Amino acid sequence: MSGRNPNELSGKNDNEKLRDLFSRTYKEQAIWILNGFWESKGLKNKAEDVWKYVNKHIELDTAKKDEGSQLDEFNAHRFLESLGETLTVLAMREKLTSFGVERSKNVPLTHYLMWKYNLKASEVANAPQGSNPEELAQAQRMLEAVLEAYREVERLAEEARQREAEAHEAERPFKEAQDELNAAIANMKAQEEAYANKTNELRAKSETGGAVQKNKAKAELEIHLKEDPLPLRKAKITTEAAERKADKLRAPFKAAREAAETARAAADAAVEEASARVREAEDFLAEVRKKPGQPYGALWWIERQLEEQKKYQPG
Repeated sequence: MSGRNPNELSGKNDNEKLRDLFSRTYKEQAIWILNGFWESKGLKNKAEDVWKYVNKHIELDTAKKDEGSQLDEFNAHRFLESLGETLTVLAMREKLTSFGVERSKNVPLTHYLMWKYNLKASEVANAPQGSNPEELAQAQRMLEAVLEAYREVERLAEEARQREAEAHEAERPFKEAQDELNAAIANMKAQEEAYANKTNELRAKSETGGAVQKNKAKAELEIHLKEDPLPLRKAKITTEAAERKADKLRAPFKAAREAAETARAAADAAVEEASARVREAEDFLAEVRKKPGQPYGALWWIERQLEEQKKYQPG
């Protein structure tokens, strides 16, 4: 809310009070109307519509957005058209004049709400805003705490996404190096197996058959055992190089992965904290609403903001 008292309009007469209301934000105007006519005009059943009217005004007010209070005539027509209203701004102003409202260049949200719900100028200017401002202030503080908690969730979630992207980027070269290592190990094992098979074959020949055959096999076995076969030697060299490459990339990948896990855990913990604050605020509001004379429109608005916030919880 602005720095002005949300439960009181400034002015010596109804028109001055209405000018003060018309200068307040769309949200503040809506809450004033909801508070004042929650029961008497049945606006407790229209609160969701008023919520949509406020958001449509904010959407159309491209200059001031949620800090705006009035639309120019062109955008006021666009607002009416978005609702399927056949009403024109001129016709609305004529009716409001009969309600005691001064003409103005721009169109505050309150104009439409007065027309929509048949509210007279004196009724709006002096609409009751409920009692227990301390509890409303406490509810507002709890809402701000929730919003701040969710801002922290978004910050930590974004950090977690960045750390996870970095871990993914670090994983790619490590995985490639690991694949190279696995291929090199497989090739080395194949060469070792081929070498061992030839050794066993020659050893068997050196122990069976005729003397000439055995001596020939023994000679071949002796040569075979002394030589360093090129394929096996190359396979060992390739494997050793692949091991060094994988080892070099393993540490940064592990660090990046641990950083990502830490960041995600922090984000998850922030979500839990934000959810706890939401529950706390909802429980408080439920108790306050049971008491008579409350600013029910303002309380409903806080609850609606809490509900909206939960929809956009970052992942």
